[in-house]
Amino acid sequence: MQDVALSRAAHGRAILKLGLPLIASNVAQFAIHITDTIMLGWYDVTALAAATIATTLFFLTFIVGAGFAFAVTPLVAAAAEAEDSVQVRRVTRMGGWLSIFYGGVVMVPFFWSEDILLWIGQAPDVAALGHDYLIIALWGMVPALLVMTLKSYLAALEHTAIILWGTIIAAVLNVALNYVLIFGNFGAPELGIRGAAIASVALQAATVGILLLYGLRVLPQYKLLQNIFKPDNEIMGQVFRLGWPIGVTSLAEGGLFSVSAIMIGWIGELELAAHGIVIQLASLAFVVHVGLSQVATIRAGRALGRRDEASLRRGGHVAFFMSFAFAMVTVCFFLLFSRPVISAFLGADEPARDQVIAIGIGLLAMAALFQVVDALQVMALGMLRGVQDTTVPMFMAAISYWGIGIPVSYLLTFEMGLGPVGIWLGLVIGLTIACMLLNWRFWTRSVRINDRFAAEGVAAS
Repeated sequence: MQDVALSRAAHGRAILKLGLPLIASNVAQFAIHITDTIMLGWYDVTALAAATIATTLFFLTFIVGAGFAFAVTPLVAAAAEAEDSVQVRRVTRMGGWLSIFYGGVVMVPFFWSEDILLWIGQAPDVAALGHDYLIIALWGMVPALLVMTLKSYLAALEHTAIILWGTIIAAVLNVALNYVLIFGNFGAPELGIRGAAIASVALQAATVGILLLYGLRVLPQYKLLQNIFKPDNEIMGQVFRLGWPIGVTSLAEGGLFSVSAIMIGWIGELELAAHGIVIQLASLAFVVHVGLSQVATIRAGRALGRRDEASLRRGGHVAFFMSFAFAMVTVCFFLLFSRPVISAFLGADEPARDQVIAIGIGLLAMAALFQVVDALQVMALGMLRGVQDTTVPMFMAAISYWGIGIPVSYLLTFEMGLGPVGIWLGLVIGLTIACMLLNWRFWTRSVRINDRFAAEGVAAS
């Protein structure tokens, strides 16, 4: 019993050592987005509403392609455990290729973003400003996906400090660029929402350069740019097969929140602005769990490479407990400090300030409801990715979010008259179903990697 306890303590230390830089880098990355929200809220509520819906569409498109980057993590982790540097390079190269192909294709529809926003029922002034943002932000799609690929590569090799410091530098620069470009300070033109888009694109491009340079200088043994233009159909197929279900799973969850923003846009501009604030706060808490989930993927991938089921189980228990504990802290914070936190996103002279705050307090209470289940479902996804089980979880997520969450949100909001709160209550229900299904999948089947290797051995013989 003591050995188990010590082993769990060791897992906890390892998770924190690897996870804290990833969590901090996720928070710093999110700070770039939340800075845009806060500064645009100070600038104009209509600009805030437009940025909310525009960044929702951008993220929804981006997260699908990021599935290929996420697939790099378990594959590189397993290859590194086997000391196969060639495989590490091949996987990373093909992850980058798929990211570039995808990013180049999905940029095209954003040229008609105003028509798209009008088609999904947004107000004309919100659609026009949203188009102003997206017509610039689209040029950041490929750099953003390459950033994710390089982060996955470095994280799988347990080089997380550069991810943290590179992201912190980008976040600080984003504040400075927003201050200059949104408001027209220091003699710059006042660009409003377009200034926020320019800042984001510039920083994504700069981050690619920083991470790539680090990878080449500090990890020369992997020769990351060797044969960079050489196709590799075998590995591309492997990354694609693992990555597209991850992307679709992310689309299912991201789509749940994206459609919620669209439906709230049907209710009104103030409701959409309040939703934009609360979704930022919920997302800030979520990125902590994403960081822990990334660690779970890395350590599960290495356990899979070693065929170490005992370590996989024990590490999973520790990671799940850590995520649960943070979720409980978040619940308390959301319920106790809702008014001052929401107030920070709005200018003191904003005419609609009190109305937006009142709406936001109700929505933040709903966000508190799903903290635990949201944390545990993303942890289950991280463990499943680590053991390279992504297809069945994709269907589980799609059913939970789109088959249950979205219809329930619509029913509660527009048929039962609960307003924006009804939409968020539907999110709670969808996430709860996903949490139950994904955890059942991992703990009853996918964790049994010894059974998998035994079956493969029988088949091979």
